[in-house]
Amino acid sequence: MTLLNGITVLDFSQFLAGPSCALRLADLGARVIKVERPAVGDSSRHLVLKKQKVGSDSLLFHTINRNKESIALNLKDPKDKETTLELIKKADVLIENNRPGVMKKLGLDYDTVKQLNPKLIYGTVTGYGIAASLAAKPGQDLLAQSLSGLTFLNGNADQPPTPFALSVADSFAGIHLAEGILSCLIRRNKTNTGGLVEVSLLESAISLQFEVLTSYFNDGQKLPERSNFNNAHAYLAAPYGIYQTKDGYLSIAMGSLNLLGRLIGLPQLAEYEKETLAFTSRDEIKQLIAEKLVNKTTDEWAAILLSGGYWAAPVYNWQELIKQAGFKALNFDIQLTTPEGSVHTTGCPIRVNGSRNPAAKPAPLLDQDHDKIMNELGGSTNE
Repeated sequence: MTLLNGITVLDFSQFLAGPSCALRLADLGARVIKVERPAVGDSSRHLVLKKQKVGSDSLLFHTINRNKESIALNLKDPKDKETTLELIKKADVLIENNRPGVMKKLGLDYDTVKQLNPKLIYGTVTGYGIAASLAAKPGQDLLAQSLSGLTFLNGNADQPPTPFALSVADSFAGIHLAEGILSCLIRRNKTNTGGLVEVSLLESAISLQFEVLTSYFNDGQKLPERSNFNNAHAYLAAPYGIYQTKDGYLSIAMGSLNLLGRLIGLPQLAEYEKETLAFTSRDEIKQLIAEKLVNKTTDEWAAILLSGGYWAAPVYNWQELIKQAGFKALNFDIQLTTPEGSVHTTGCPIRVNGSRNPAAKPAPLLDQDHDKIMNELGGSTNE
């Protein structure tokens, strides 16, 4: 995919939020150069999950940094600093997620570098944005989830706050940063000027809750009550939730209780058809449904509900997911070959005109592209 062909991105970021944004720009055709610390590189090179490594780097690093180049520069060294400034002069986009104040101390903050390159689009990710009272707190996904109120929505009413088992604040911050950068690129085509794009983990985690927070703001600011049984959405009535079957689990979305009762053989559900009862009696309703659904398999119930026009789906684990014809048809997982081993990962979720970037290029070794980049700048590789 060559939508961003000719756009050069300097990726000064580490871990997930910033690098995931740069990854998406690379998937769309941009040239992404990781600017890393000599000998150490991006810290996620050393963040190993379940002892999974490819050569000297963590598998996690490969997951987030495919389709990129790497140059190692000491930003405190005068010669490397000069090289960095030359790169910035030629770049279209710069991404960083350092602690607040670090880039300014290095003389690489937006107000400074825009004097060198007024067309530069500068993207920055912080933990908590301009919230001064939170500036000293570590900007980390679980902490941002906790501070945002996100964790108290999950689980049943008698369970403690439960975080998402994914780095959702990081991931959405990366998405939001990419949206802002792409918007600035469009504006630059009209005005020939760059801009500063700022996102934070906290704001992204709050934005993720826009639907339920709007309900809260307009409901006298009363906290929602989670279901005691099969909670899935604090503001939605029964039957919304996940139910155990004879051999697995089935998710059932919103719909007519009268229709559901006819399909599964529970005619008494029609008594709860009024919207207020569907909500206020949701635990009672869900218990009735649950007692019925354990009598047939997931596939049997899915066939009954879907043929009757009711929204339902089997609940898959990953072993089951990858066996599905639908997953195979998406052709979404990819194999990358590196000098140190192979990586099986996921590809870009965006298709344009029926195709997407095959993403055949693995993550770079540390400083892998130093000589090539220095030659392009007209500098000596021996330096």
